[in-house]
Amino acid sequence: MIRTILFFFLLLALVACDKPESRKTGNSEKQSDSRPKFQIPDLPDKIVFCDEPLIMNDHEAVERLHRELIINSYYHSSTIQILLRSKRYLPLIEEILKKNGVPDDMKYLCVAESALTNATSPAGAKGFWQFMPATGSEFGLRIDEDVDERLNIEKSTQAACNYMKTAHDKFKDWGLAAASYNMGMGGIENALREQKVKHYSDLYLNSETSRYVMRIVALKLILESPDDFGFEVNDNDYYLPVRTTEIEVMESIPDLIDWSRSKGITYKLLRSLNPWLIGRKLDVKGNSYKIKLPA
Repeated sequence: MIRTILFFFLLLALVACDKPESRKTGNSEKQSDSRPKFQIPDLPDKIVFCDEPLIMNDHEAVERLHRELIINSYYHSSTIQILLRSKRYLPLIEEILKKNGVPDDMKYLCVAESALTNATSPAGAKGFWQFMPATGSEFGLRIDEDVDERLNIEKSTQAACNYMKTAHDKFKDWGLAAASYNMGMGGIENALREQKVKHYSDLYLNSETSRYVMRIVALKLILESPDDFGFEVNDNDYYLPVRTTEIEVMESIPDLIDWSRSKGITYKLLRSLNPWLIGRKLDVKGNSYKIKLPA
């Protein structure tokens, strides 16, 4: 009986100490202190794309760019990975663009297309530059059961340069060349003719293409100044280029698994370093190919 009475008084004491008002106040203050704060990213006063000022002459253009800047600023899982990959792949892309006389800013088109991965789209586009099979073949890429050069970063970047130079020769405007990468040169040509304008900033485009160019510009702004958009990346966080050496192959390889073992590496590592080798064999078809091996 005495134990029961003591337990009853102890329970009353606990209830009295744990008042609803104090619980509510404590939780409210804690929730208020820990609530995440989201900032609206600022737009620069002047934006240059491909060495040309981007004309933001109406509220609709400004808001389109702002939209893409907000989306990519807060799409952390993707944008952080792009930043980490940037020092592995962008220097190589920059070198090829420079060699071909294509503006450096076009590397951000590649970022917008694939987030610097050998991605495959639902429509069947592949690689860093997301070539469809017909367009890739048109611009010199081999695509068959053994080889898919859309997955070769050097050769696909060269093919992208060939495309962009062709588009720029046609339109005399890098913004239109970038837009045509999404819409096709024929689509841009028809839109210019129908709307009787000559420049990208004056052209009404479908929602996908109008977002596309602004996404490229937004990624340029973030990658050039990640700290301004809340991304803190230390130098030792970046993925660095993988050190490799190259072997020039001039004769067909009937079995790439046996060949890789003869070079002292696994087939898995061979495919990792050479993702364009999509079959079990390599028929050189009278050409020569450079295969990467670990340095």
